[in-house]
Amino acid sequence: MVTFISHSPSETESLGVAWAREASDGWLIGLYGDLGAGKTQLVKGLARGLGTKSRVASPTFALVHEYQGGRLPLSHIDLYRLTTRDQIIAAGLEPYLIRPEGVAVVEWMERWMTEAEVPASPQLRYRRACLKALGENDREITYEDFGG
Repeated sequence: MVTFISHSPSETESLGVAWAREASDGWLIGLYGDLGAGKTQLVKGLARGLGTKSRVASPTFALVHEYQGGRLPLSHIDLYRLTTRDQIIAAGLEPYLIRPEGVAVVEWMERWMTEAEVPASPQLRYRRACLKALGENDREITYEDFGG
């Protein structure tokens, strides 16, 4: 497990850019953390690092935003408004969570699986990232990789 301390939104975004360098097709990133923990800022960095030109915003109401035009497609999913696995499946989001195309980043992943769970498929490359606000600008980001 790796722990990264960010002291600004730009440092959080830079971590996302670094993650984009190692991104490969079929990568699922599950984000855990309270409101304001920096999840969307991290996704902005991933998008920038993948070469996406589109403006990145939280998909809280749309549930998913897809970004094309970069090195890999990026799907940004927000499960905040969904509270059960059945709702996630009914919303048509399950394919992003079990067999993503490009890179899929999921905010509020605990709506799909707990922090202790790991996806059942050993072929799936999965990064679990937990973000915690330490102060106004400081964030603790811990992450660990599984599978793939």
